[in-house]
Amino acid sequence: MSAPALLPVFLKLEGRKCLVVGGGAIGESKVNSLLATGARINLVAPHITPALEEFVRQGAIAWHAREFDVSDLAGVFVVIAATANEEVNDLIYREADRRGILCNAVDQPPRCHFYFPAIVRRGALQIAISTSGLSPSLARRLRQELEEQFGPEYEGWLAWLGRVRAALMSKGLSFEARKLLLDRLASRELFDRLQARSSNRQSFEERIA
Repeated sequence: MSAPALLPVFLKLEGRKCLVVGGGAIGESKVNSLLATGARINLVAPHITPALEEFVRQGAIAWHAREFDVSDLAGVFVVIAATANEEVNDLIYREADRRGILCNAVDQPPRCHFYFPAIVRRGALQIAISTSGLSPSLARRLRQELEEQFGPEYEGWLAWLGRVRAALMSKGLSFEARKLLLDRLASRELFDRLQARSSNRQSFEERIA
């Protein structure tokens, strides 16, 4: 099986209408992923998990308690086909493809315009791993290794780097001077030095204050 050529991107979904079809554990995991983006999520499924019911009670998602209908695709930007019925998933993909809507049919690479990567999240830092659908198991293992390599302290460090960058840009430094300084601040050498200088009880924000 050959891997397709992919363009790695991070989509901005805030305020966009996204559809998840399927209310089981897989649908729940995809809703969880979409919630973090600020997307407007519609869920279509006759039955849903308790966790999804809680999202509905909170008003975080809109639930339509029925089977999928092609009219559900109206105005949708991204659709996730997460049902246990291959025929339904195939219908969703074909109709989405015809309408120019991005579709992911879970665990069915031929019915996907994109894949969900394995992700390491440390605040604003996101490291995404994809095997182009060839081995999700390998992607999960690599994610676990990267989670150990890039610990929670990276969240505070990145937040600090962002504040420093904003401050430097407001001072009107030349691009070259600013880039040189920011490259030094983002170096592994400085990170290790700050780590070694601090006590284990301190947060990274306290260490670099």
